Amino acid sequence: MSGTGRVLVVGDVITDVVAVLAGPLAGGSDTPAAIGFTGGGQAANTASWLAAQGVPVTLIGAVGDDDAGRDRVAELTAAGVDCVVETVTGCATGTVIVLAAGGERTMVTERGANVRLRPGQVDAALAATPDAVHLHLSGYTLLDADSRPAGRRALAAARERGLTTSVDAASAAPLRSVGPAAFLAWVREVDLLLVNTDEATVLAGGLDPLAQGRALVASARRVVVKRGGAGATWVDRDTTVVSSPARRVAVLDVTGAGDAFVAGLLAAWLAGASPEAALDRATDLGAAAVSQIGARPAR
Repeated sequence: MSGTGRVLVVGDVITDVVAVLAGPLAGGSDTPAAIGFTGGGQAANTASWLAAQGVPVTLIGAVGDDDAGRDRVAELTAAGVDCVVETVTGCATGTVIVLAAGGERTMVTERGANVRLRPGQVDAALAATPDAVHLHLSGYTLLDADSRPAGRRALAAARERGLTTSVDAASAAPLRSVGPAAFLAWVREVDLLLVNTDEATVLAGGLDPLAQGRALVASARRVVVKRGGAGATWVDRDTTVVSSPARRVAVLDVTGAGDAFVAGLLAAWLAGASPEAALDRATDLGAAAVSQIGARPAR
């Protein structure tokens, strides 16, 4: 997609151990599965999907001084992502075990070096990318106390430089742990907040997606509620409300589908697309993601 300036993506770089289960998990016993090792991490996935659309993108993150970290950076670079990724000595690269079954996935997470991201690294990366027009922040960076200062600095520094900003709320359980009031204070006045239905319920209560979006635009300028198989809803302060239906596709693995959705939305919106067109592009990429195994674009 042409016409989009450089996007900075801040957040996690992860190794995903993906187990696509043949059936329900048999607790205390064995469950057949197809198992693979792939690149993951909300920020790294989003950056990869942006690059696949031809968007200039720089990833700001941290990995361990290990083979996994070197492999993850090499993969991202080969995919067209410019990496400003610090190697942290004495720390392992983050790892996530993903249990995928049908339309659901459960993650067991060790964030590893990702918690070592620091505000100074963010400032240096911003100074080195004068062509940046937008900063996208993975919510995981805010949800962990160790990396939170870097996440908050990223948003503040982006505003100081006149960049637009977006945040993906990341995950319902840690959101619940930090509390909705704190999280919404950290992301106040971002240009775009992206939440799935579980995250929207944590932040805005058990309302319908339209009501949740209208509640959340008190904090963010625009809100998109990702509703999985039910589509997505866009709400902004100009009373614009747009809904997009999901695509009917065979679901192999939902890992990274939300990240692909975000990348499609950002690429279209930053290029000047209407909310309707941006949601359509986002939904197309989300459908492409669930039709393959792994969180990154098929090459």
